[in-house]
Amino acid sequence: MRLPFQQYRDLFASYLKHQWPGVALLAALVLGSIGLQLVNPQIMRFFIDTATSGGAPGRLTAAALLFMGVALVDQAASVGATYLGENLGWTATNKLRADLAHHCLRLDMSFHKARTPGEMIERLDGDVTVLANFFSQFGIRLLSNTILLFGVLALLFREDWRIGLPLTGFAVLALITLNRVRGVAVPHWVLARQASADFFGFLEERLSGIEDIRASGATAYVMRRFFQLLRERLHKERKAGLMGSVMGATITALFTLGHALAFAVGAWLFLAGTITIGTVFLITRYTSMLLHPLMQISHQIEDLQKASASIARIQEIYHTHSKIQDGPGAPFPSGALSVEFRRVSFAYDAGDAVLHNLSFSLAPGRTLGLLGRTGSGKTTLARLLFRLYDPTAGVIRLGSVDIRAARLAHLRQRVGMVTQDVQLFRGTVRDNLALFDRSVSDDQILQVLQQLGLWEWYRSLSQGLDTELESGGGGLSAGEAQLLAFTRVFLRDPGLVILDEASSRLDPATEQLIERAVDRLLRHRTGIIIAHRLATIHRADEIMILEDGHIREHGPREQLVSDPTSRFSNLLQTGLEEALV
Repeated sequence: MRLPFQQYRDLFASYLKHQWPGVALLAALVLGSIGLQLVNPQIMRFFIDTATSGGAPGRLTAAALLFMGVALVDQAASVGATYLGENLGWTATNKLRADLAHHCLRLDMSFHKARTPGEMIERLDGDVTVLANFFSQFGIRLLSNTILLFGVLALLFREDWRIGLPLTGFAVLALITLNRVRGVAVPHWVLARQASADFFGFLEERLSGIEDIRASGATAYVMRRFFQLLRERLHKERKAGLMGSVMGATITALFTLGHALAFAVGAWLFLAGTITIGTVFLITRYTSMLLHPLMQISHQIEDLQKASASIARIQEIYHTHSKIQDGPGAPFPSGALSVEFRRVSFAYDAGDAVLHNLSFSLAPGRTLGLLGRTGSGKTTLARLLFRLYDPTAGVIRLGSVDIRAARLAHLRQRVGMVTQDVQLFRGTVRDNLALFDRSVSDDQILQVLQQLGLWEWYRSLSQGLDTELESGGGGLSAGEAQLLAFTRVFLRDPGLVILDEASSRLDPATEQLIERAVDRLLRHRTGIIIAHRLATIHRADEIMILEDGHIREHGPREQLVSDPTSRFSNLLQTGLEEALV
């Protein structure tokens, strides 16, 4: 696997284009450091030749002080260049992280269902961290060592073409060899990064389900699978590292050849009386300096192999496009929204259809009670209304507007949903109610709490809206968490509200409060109540029963109740709530 250098170049240009002052300063520090490194061997040659020829002590002292001064300035420039390179690299990759996260958030649910959260964390953080090292180290070291390499060769030619020519041949041979072996480890690093993503995906899933794992006695199985994935990751990382070491072994062999060549040329010219002993030192010193950038370039190419794997995985995500395309912006009418499904069918990932040719309508302000067994398609119907997925056939309209013609943001602003599992975030009650939207004022929140009849609950909070919540809502009952969810929806003032068994886990102390909140939430709004219990749909105007993705029954609730042949009436009479599970 070989990624074209255009991708590296484009990546650098895209994420460093706004940091050109820093890049220019970095270039100045790098060039200054290289110049000082090239000067110091010249000072040492002068010192050696002066000492061997019986020169004045003052000249030797001046040369020694100059040598130390140049060395100190060179070190300071190197430290500054390293600091600036790290800063540039992390600034660039933090921007890359943000862009990648934003892109992933815009992808449809089929993408996220195919990948675990742990895998996505590894891609967004692990792969990009590799690129942070690539940005901060690769550019500065590759540039500086390339310039240093050519500088050394130029100075060797300046001394004598018989010195410069063989060592230039050696450098060319080394670079050709490095280029031929540079892609050996890339596919192995790709597999290693994927093994790492699989491991973290497994870890995230098991840690999130730790209570069920302990309760079911599955700890031993989890640990066995843990070690299996860890062993697989070890094998792939070890193989990738071994293949990457081919570069190091190659350059070591070249180093041996280079040193032998330098000593041979130096000895030949010195014995011939062509050069001084100081120049012999100069040749050996420049040869060492020639080998150093080649070694560094080899290490950077090895890092480039790792970066190539990460770039390939990042490009894979960037080249994944959402199947859900934003609409041109058709506006929804204000107030309660009508709902219309016209011959709607849907299947997940080209599998068996979940919904089959559904057609029904719900007038504005009416409430639909949606019943059916698990897997009958109730939740899928709600997902289609949010455009988390698009139907494979048919049309869905809200307020007589095809939802594919509306902006996604506007659609999801006009449709609100409360489920039995409320997602709460680490932050204050205010942040969880407004979903971190600073444009929502405290007065708006407090007004909604009063309208929903939640004022007493609010007063029970230890620090009011500033009460801190833990991730997952630790410390809150299921009912209290759903109170927050109702307030969230009410703040958005949607025209359609979907309640997905929102009262199935309520504690008795808050059930009456929730019932009042539901009544207030559904007032002057269209509602869909997805229910597993018959008691939760007493406020529904219409009833629809789904069965295997088909509409088994649909009509006004009073009419179905009074019809002894209806499925709904039969359920009420027999109390067979298990038939809905």
